[in-house]
Amino acid sequence: MSSDGFVDTVEILRLPQFKAWSEEDVKRVVETNAKQRFALGRHPSSGHLQICANQGHSLQVPELDLTLLQTLQDFPEIVAHGTLLRHWPAIRQHGLSRMGRTHIHLAPGLPGEGAVLSGMRNSSEVAIIIDIPKALADGISFFRSANGVILTPGNADGVLLPRYFCRALQLQPRPECGMNPAT
Repeated sequence: MSSDGFVDTVEILRLPQFKAWSEEDVKRVVETNAKQRFALGRHPSSGHLQICANQGHSLQVPELDLTLLQTLQDFPEIVAHGTLLRHWPAIRQHGLSRMGRTHIHLAPGLPGEGAVLSGMRNSSEVAIIIDIPKALADGISFFRSANGVILTPGNADGVLLPRYFCRALQLQPRPECGMNPAT
């Protein structure tokens, strides 16, 4: 893998689990992926077709195509993390964790809004709205990936603490009344 996260597709297609696939299959997957999770490019010297994940890395990718978001004007009006209702009690108490990834994934809005292409699963039952001004004031870093997902490494422990939650919205099943704020 190169420092910007690209891997030659020929190397991937040599792996046993991908032997039945071709470069055309890879191109089709990238082009038709609704969440635009991948990017294609050509190796600068060999010209080989390469693929890169736009976000969701479990390895450090030093030159990943991320844009640092530094001011409130860099952010959409709403930044949210989607999760399942069963995870909400633990998240409300301990915060959002990177888990095995390098970043916590946040959506630039809520499901159903045109700008939300990726960053929140369709199966999310709860949207946790992030208090961006408070997090920025406390030195939390945020980035935008090539496909528009907002990413944060969280604090030194890889956590975005509950004090950075504005509120939580129950997305599904549809509630008769909204959820209580996270604070």
